[in-house]
Amino acid sequence: MSLTTAKRFTIAEYHRMAELGFFKEDDRVELIKGEIFYMAVKGTPHSVCETRLERELYKLVGDRATLRGQQPITLSNYSEPEPDRVIAKNRDDDYLTNHPSPSDVLLLIEIADSFFKYDQEVKLLLYAEANISNYWIFNLVDNSLGCYSEPYQYLQGKFGYRRKLIYLPNESVNLPYFPDLVLDLSKVFPGDVRGDRLSKPST
Repeated sequence: MSLTTAKRFTIAEYHRMAELGFFKEDDRVELIKGEIFYMAVKGTPHSVCETRLERELYKLVGDRATLRGQQPITLSNYSEPEPDRVIAKNRDDDYLTNHPSPSDVLLLIEIADSFFKYDQEVKLLLYAEANISNYWIFNLVDNSLGCYSEPYQYLQGKFGYRRKLIYLPNESVNLPYFPDLVLDLSKVFPGDVRGDRLSKPST
């Protein structure tokens, strides 16, 4: 009996498909282990969290590192995700010749609401396998920040992170590689992430 396997696209093939118009102009896609994933439409809390996070990171980091938002990083010949935020090492060409690789990434951040399981399971394993040293998930379902570090490989061959810390929206957290930079999470999380709406001021 013969078995068939699904086609795994390389990054070069993925880029060629985009050039040939396989994706619509407003499609949000990324290549994960040779498969093309369509990313979910952002809800209001996701957009607000993203806006606030970008503002705070720029105020803190300044020109000490390169901040990228929803731009590709190259993990392998078959994976080119587009994380919500990346803090990468500075480079003279601002990554004109190639996208950041795992060794360039100081901190990788995803903002998760309806697709929290995808970021916590599929992407977490992917980033750990690529040896991304620090991975954060802003969890808008449980209203918390999960900070993962120390990637490792299980004896069974799977990948994960040894260390996980949880922070609440009223707490602060130090940025990896910048011990003097502290992110105030109350300035990042939406006022109310439940029900896909922001809290209204009391009258």
